[in-house]
Amino acid sequence: MGETKKELPDVKLFFGLLVAGEELFEIVEKRLVIDFGAIDLRSAIFPFTHTTYYSGEMGEKILRRYVSCTGLMHMDELPEVKLHTNRVEKLFCDPDTQKRRVNIDPGYLTLSKVVLATTKDYDHRLYLSKGIFGEVTLTYKKKHGGFQPLPWTYPDYQEPHTLEFFNTLRETYKAQIRQT
Repeated sequence: MGETKKELPDVKLFFGLLVAGEELFEIVEKRLVIDFGAIDLRSAIFPFTHTTYYSGEMGEKILRRYVSCTGLMHMDELPEVKLHTNRVEKLFCDPDTQKRRVNIDPGYLTLSKVVLATTKDYDHRLYLSKGIFGEVTLTYKKKHGGFQPLPWTYPDYQEPHTLEFFNTLRETYKAQIRQT
């Protein structure tokens, strides 16, 4: 019989940001710093073109960026983080239409995987708590050069620049856990 681990390693918190205007990145990131701590890594900004899912709400020119926070967290905190970012998204809704202008998707990184939080249940997602599900969306394979997508991985998470961000973030995380 396997024994449960009394203490699991902390994980690296990150956010996938979608915004309806580049000026929103700075404002949203300032809010994330207040709520979750300093940002230690940012991706470049890229057009979000893989789906029109958000277009009716956020418009046609949506931008994507990934950011991570300096500190580490317990993986069981992910549902609370997702619920909090849902509330933060509402702060940035268009005051006239109440449509979202910002989408904040939190997740965490370990040495072996990238996990996203979501409110949507599918066959490849596990229930975490409080209405939040978790999805392993990338797995680390050293022999294949780093993080690799899975059959259900969103197209934007399969992009070379996204994989580069997470491979760099893994190195940052690896250095952090060596210091603890």
